[in-house]
Amino acid sequence: MEYVTLAARCALGIVFLAAVVGKVRGRAAFEAFRRSVPAFVPAFVQAFIRAFIQAGRVPAALPVTVVAVESATVVLLTAESTAPAGLVLAGAVLLAFSSGIRYALRSGSRASCNCFSSSSAPLRRRHLVRNLGLIAVAGTGLAASFAGTPAHPAGAVLAVAAGGLIALLAIFTDDLTDLFAAH
Repeated sequence: MEYVTLAARCALGIVFLAAVVGKVRGRAAFEAFRRSVPAFVPAFVQAFIRAFIQAGRVPAALPVTVVAVESATVVLLTAESTAPAGLVLAGAVLLAFSSGIRYALRSGSRASCNCFSSSSAPLRRRHLVRNLGLIAVAGTGLAASFAGTPAHPAGAVLAVAAGGLIALLAIFTDDLTDLFAAH
């Protein structure tokens, strides 16, 4: 079961690292991310934090907080002792993002995901499905982390490779969907 946990840690660590790097790689990337955030925040939440939101603008603290939490997730996933906390945080963050995506889809928003700052494609159901799959990876990894069986080095290499493949599929969801979409 250690292999499942290792694969989950790698997959989620790479996904969250790519998300952080995509958002902070330059001023334009962060600004695009910052502009997309209001589409994910329901009106009742906006009313709750109205003191921070002026004329539909999200305060700088919210996007910075998202990047900080994503960064903390990566750090927690790197160490075996903090991996369970990292898996819980990853699942919670993905659940929050999924709620935001669901809200944006239901409200008819044409905002782009800007999840990894590599695609300006508008939000679609595939983004929600991707996040739900990653939540399942986090939950499975967390459950497997309690088994505590030792990992063989060769198995660990395969687990890391599997985690990397899962991460690539998640990161390039838009590109892969467009590639295989019927024209």
